[in-house]
Amino acid sequence: MTAKTLMIVGTHSNAGKSILVTALCRILAQDGYRVAPFKAQNMALNAGVTPQGHEIGRATIAQAEAAGLAAHVDMNPVLLKPEGYGRSQVVLNGKHHTHIEAGNWLDLKQYLWEHVTAALDRLRQRHDLVIIEGAGSPAEINLKAGDIVNMRVARYAQAPTLLVGDIDRGGVFAALVGTMVLLEPEERELIKGFVINKFRGDLSLLGDGLQMLQARAFNTPTLGVIPYLPDIGIAAEDSVALDEINHRPDLDHGATSRRVEIAVIRLPRVQNFDDFDPLAAEPGVQVRYVGRKEELGRPDPIILPGSKMTLADLAWLRERGLADPIIELAQSGTAVIGICGGYQMLGRSISDPDGSEAEPGAVEPGLGLLPIETVFAGDKRTVQVQATLRAEQGALAQLGHSPITGYEIHMGRSYPAGEGLSPLCLIHGETEGHLDGAVAMNGRVWGTYLHGLFDNDHLRHAWLRSLGWQGAGRLFDRQQAYNRLADHVRGHIDMAALNEIIFGSQ
Repeated sequence: MTAKTLMIVGTHSNAGKSILVTALCRILAQDGYRVAPFKAQNMALNAGVTPQGHEIGRATIAQAEAAGLAAHVDMNPVLLKPEGYGRSQVVLNGKHHTHIEAGNWLDLKQYLWEHVTAALDRLRQRHDLVIIEGAGSPAEINLKAGDIVNMRVARYAQAPTLLVGDIDRGGVFAALVGTMVLLEPEERELIKGFVINKFRGDLSLLGDGLQMLQARAFNTPTLGVIPYLPDIGIAAEDSVALDEINHRPDLDHGATSRRVEIAVIRLPRVQNFDDFDPLAAEPGVQVRYVGRKEELGRPDPIILPGSKMTLADLAWLRERGLADPIIELAQSGTAVIGICGGYQMLGRSISDPDGSEAEPGAVEPGLGLLPIETVFAGDKRTVQVQATLRAEQGALAQLGHSPITGYEIHMGRSYPAGEGLSPLCLIHGETEGHLDGAVAMNGRVWGTYLHGLFDNDHLRHAWLRSLGWQGAGRLFDRQQAYNRLADHVRGHIDMAALNEIIFGSQ
């Protein structure tokens, strides 16, 4: 039996599509359905790895987790990773496929469409319900000819569709009505309801707005008004979400007597910023994202996160005047951590002999805080890993040979280039395993290729305490975040009407 489908589209990017799909995956799984998420094409730098070693969007992985499933590449067959200047990497069926320029994108679309429909068909054979997420807006009339992610997918699956609008941004009624006006009649027929997202205040403030909206928007009803939910703690799709992620210093979380302030460098092509959600969830920990020298201050640690374009972002770090202050703070005793691309930046040099990121033969000096050298060569490594800590100095040394988990997505390989460092961990699961990461002699500067490192509670707590944190520590559980989100959405959406739309109309 082929699965039922429901599609979620939005009036614009960051309207809340990904979070709503996550909530509905959990709600419908709680109600006993075998439900799976699907996003035909994802444009994001926040990516993760499936158990089979395929690279897909992190938001889709979160949706699968909410549905109680292991993520699968059929859930996100096309992933575009922007590299800047109109160029993107195309990940097809979980593996690097090609690079495209904005001008030749349409030439590739028909080929990708065949993979999109095949993946959706396979997914529908394995589940009761597939919740399909669109991208951006379905009413971009200049882009509709090449659409492989919005209403073309809805029409292919004949999926009843919900249109989500963000009232916090303003102009939600105009955005909803305008989107409906710009859709083709057969597309409009698939829109079965609106969801207004991120509402702040008293519902009575809307007055008769919802009735007026329905009258002006082809008699389309509003199924729910979802109040704004702070600190969701669930992977967002793209770094635009950093503008509203609530890692503000006024969030107390039951603060302890000693607050730890963490500065994460907001690189232009930052990847996997949900690495730091477990840190921000701890009482007495403030995580803030820094894009200018004036914002840096004197944090307890500095974190250089992952980057899609390490060489370009390293150059940006220098152009912004951030490189020298980071080096100076490290030399004065401030802890500095690098994850993936950030780890590469901490070394002595990064070279790209084959032109993986830059001109062939490009070499860029690193920050020189770790005696390593990085070379971009070989295939991209995408794998979930289990590892054992091997740090011989610093806060993590006290944990001995403790087990940890994480995942890797990177092109470069890093090698020791001097004395005074120890590896961070031993990666298992291969013929003889291999060492990963580097810890400097003072134990305050270290780096690793492992994403998801701070999901390991014992490691996170030990590291925070080395910074002066006095918290009791929480167990970070994304499942609790999914339940909290599901309860929130279930309480503000007409589930009877939604079930009728899904199961009574196909």
